[in-house]
Amino acid sequence: MNTSFTWLKQYVPDLDVSPRDYCDAMTLSGTKVETCTELDKNLDKIVVGEVLTCEPHPNSDHLHICKVNVGGDAPLQIVCGAPNVAAGQKVPVVLVGGSVAGSRDGDKAEGGIKIEKGMLRGVESDGMICSIEELGSSREFYPEAPEYGIYVFPDDTPVGADAIEILGLHDAVVEYEITSNRVDCYSVIGIAREAAATFHKSFHPPVVKETGNDEDVSDYVSVEVEDTNLCPRYTARVVKNVRLGPSPKWMQRCLASEGIRPINNIVDITNYIMEEYGQPMHSYDYDTIRGHKIVVRRAKNGETFKTLDGQDRPLDENVLMIADAERYVGIAGIMGGEDSMITDNVKNVLFEAACFDGTNIRLSSKRIGLQTDASQKFDKGLDPNTAMEAVNRACELMEEFGAGEVVGGAVDVYPVRREPSEVVFEPDKINAMLGIDLTPEQMIAYFEEEGMSYDKERNVVIAPTFRQDIHRTCDLAEEVARFYGYANIPTTLPHGAATAGGLQFDMRIRNIARDMAENCGFSEGFCYSFESPRVFDKLLLPPDAPERKAIEIRNPLGPEFSIMRTLSLNGMLTSLATNYNRRNKGVRLYELGNVYLAKELPLTELPDERMKFTLGLYDESSKNEFFTMKGVVEAFLEKIGMRDRVEYTTDKRRFYYHPGRQAGIFYDGKEIGEIGEVHPLVLRNYGIGARAVIAVLDLKTITPMASFDYKFHDIPKYPAVTRDLSMIVPDKITNAEIEKMIEQRGGKILENCELFDVYEGPGILPGFKSMAYSLTFRDREKTLEDADIQAAMKKILNGLTTMHIELRK
Repeated sequence: MNTSFTWLKQYVPDLDVSPRDYCDAMTLSGTKVETCTELDKNLDKIVVGEVLTCEPHPNSDHLHICKVNVGGDAPLQIVCGAPNVAAGQKVPVVLVGGSVAGSRDGDKAEGGIKIEKGMLRGVESDGMICSIEELGSSREFYPEAPEYGIYVFPDDTPVGADAIEILGLHDAVVEYEITSNRVDCYSVIGIAREAAATFHKSFHPPVVKETGNDEDVSDYVSVEVEDTNLCPRYTARVVKNVRLGPSPKWMQRCLASEGIRPINNIVDITNYIMEEYGQPMHSYDYDTIRGHKIVVRRAKNGETFKTLDGQDRPLDENVLMIADAERYVGIAGIMGGEDSMITDNVKNVLFEAACFDGTNIRLSSKRIGLQTDASQKFDKGLDPNTAMEAVNRACELMEEFGAGEVVGGAVDVYPVRREPSEVVFEPDKINAMLGIDLTPEQMIAYFEEEGMSYDKERNVVIAPTFRQDIHRTCDLAEEVARFYGYANIPTTLPHGAATAGGLQFDMRIRNIARDMAENCGFSEGFCYSFESPRVFDKLLLPPDAPERKAIEIRNPLGPEFSIMRTLSLNGMLTSLATNYNRRNKGVRLYELGNVYLAKELPLTELPDERMKFTLGLYDESSKNEFFTMKGVVEAFLEKIGMRDRVEYTTDKRRFYYHPGRQAGIFYDGKEIGEIGEVHPLVLRNYGIGARAVIAVLDLKTITPMASFDYKFHDIPKYPAVTRDLSMIVPDKITNAEIEKMIEQRGGKILENCELFDVYEGPGILPGFKSMAYSLTFRDREKTLEDADIQAAMKKILNGLTTMHIELRK
């Protein structure tokens, strides 16, 4: 967004600050200034001169010797090479010692180009006659300037006057970075309101006068809006007997400061209103509107429309169109069409000022590949209450310029009026937020400077509809801070109850999982959450497996990424396979990632996202990786306080694991994960030629069970007693079952139970194995007697006998 100082001062006439001070203050009050360009920079001692005589140069075929009256005692002799210079012209003249911005070829110099007295082909020259380019501008903004040659003023321009002032170049153009929540600041009036509040000056918005003859516009045109969600307001007025011509110089200068090329009075007025109010407008040739009817409706799929730039634009049902009784005449909020454009033959004009849904305009611009100044303003979400004032302002300017006769009345389709927002005024809360101590009256004064009002009876601040960013107390606090001055807010310490910082509990669990895995030699991997349905076949899952009920992605990248994963195994096995195929002999990987389990298909609510701690490894030189993995799992569970009640069961078949080398991991009777050696067929499907082991822990289940509460005991005062048990055990009985029995029967004095030997071979019957345990007994209250130990051992042996376990003889 750009504004010029000259235009800004139309609404804040008391603004008497330098451009530098203005930019600094506006940035501090929240309207960030990006750049400031002073149009008269490097322009010095340039006046209006009158060419009295113009004679050919004796030593040149293109130079002229001019006598120029600049209002002094005697005319100046200036040698000029412009082909259009002639006697009687009023021209800009740079006096000796002055400077210009550059040359006609675009050359620039720091500090400008100084003009000195000199000799040109043997003739003295006391100054320089300028082109518009040498004054730092161009024909784009001064179309009356010749394509090549000096600039010529109108005949009534006073000699000796400041040429820069007459050209409107004593000005500065400021560029702002406007945030998307301040739609009102995408207009000169909005910036002026901010400037008035920043410098505590009075704000004078345009006062729109009533226009129109005794006729009724409803006799000229009717408007129908089919989709009021996409077009909440549509206003229209008619101007007849239009006289097309150039707009006034002051308007051309305003538009030029915004980078807009002046065209004619009709187009310039609509562009001027767009910049002044931030409300895009469009003008139609009224006589080309068939049926003299406007219909705002959606396009149909497969249709096309030729815009003003001559391009055919593809349409669909999501693009909002402006149509007459028979055809389209414009794309709403973006660009009009060729058939209804303003031409030199226009007699009557239909002015449109409407409000369109910002999101729809933004998406439509992308869809049809066309973005305009109007669409960029609409897609921010404009205030519909500005539309009528904008179209009335345009008609006022038409009458002021004598450009046509305005028909009385206006068409206004506005079914649901937007009302101002109201926020309860809580000055104490605002002071507490900001750490300041302002009175309510001081705060209200700030609000009123910005166009808001205060209802004392209801104790609410009423924000006008153009302030779409004011909804709650924190928004009011921001306004107070901006205009009180951030630099004036003192440094204060936080107050209130102190809270200890730290990670959330589930994040601490993840960090421990990460640290434990990396300490055990695992490297972290990241796998895709999107997978292919073929994964389930590679993992040997049966057709009715619940894991196959995956969530399908509506717009997948491809068939390989068409569902959300329900298992974390595929990503881990794919990573192990990649390493194996790159000849890495031993690899350990882990991943912390979600799986997505649908509660119902098709989805009626968000899926259950479960964080999985997945570990995978293979080692071509080892055959005991299952127990290595089991040790890592147990170390992690011990670290988070879940070591004592962990069990491993084989009562569930997981098809992707070896049938005899897999187990479910349970804690306190609840399943928390699984561990197993990968099935040989699955290894073959993934191209892994070594035995691989996978462990998966469900952190969502584990986290509520975990605890970082540690209990410490003093160093025992009484000695420990150890006993060894060597037993013949049936193969089907596991170590976990034996340890559970020993712990149950050993009582409080059993301090530790440790397996130290397992043997199968000669001397042991087939179907059996030899297992040896070391038992440690200790009583923390007294020295154990032999009878105490014997009683405990008897209970243990009786329990083991019920499991068909015998002592080894």
